[in-house]
Amino acid sequence: MQGKIGKKRSPFAVWGLTVITLGIYGLVWWYKANSETHEFDNRIQVNPGLAVLALFGFYIGAFITVFNTGKRISQAQAAAGVQPSCSGGLGILFMFLAGTHSAYYQSQLNKIWDSYQGAPEGALVPHRGMGAPAYAG
Repeated sequence: MQGKIGKKRSPFAVWGLTVITLGIYGLVWWYKANSETHEFDNRIQVNPGLAVLALFGFYIGAFITVFNTGKRISQAQAAAGVQPSCSGGLGILFMFLAGTHSAYYQSQLNKIWDSYQGAPEGALVPHRGMGAPAYAG
């Protein structure tokens, strides 16, 4: 199996742009983050548009989408052969800490993209979850 490398972003910039744009960038980023996990591993089932809409779900929907996005990132980490370290529970906790869940999740996504050193954004790379060789550029 193979998937597409997503965009490496500064976690601080993701959070800062979300604050500066009064949340608009955060919604765009949320769509992209969910889309990138699916494009990296198409076994990860997600509708990025619905994931964004769930953020407006009066807490329950927001908790569910934040938790599930963490789970998806963890699944993508496993597919990349990276030790899964992303936690949906921590994502919910960071939600309450000035909305820093986006920064946390971007740092977790960056672990995936960094594991394919030299692979540019959008490159097709093999999944290494079962001991496959590293990306050879």
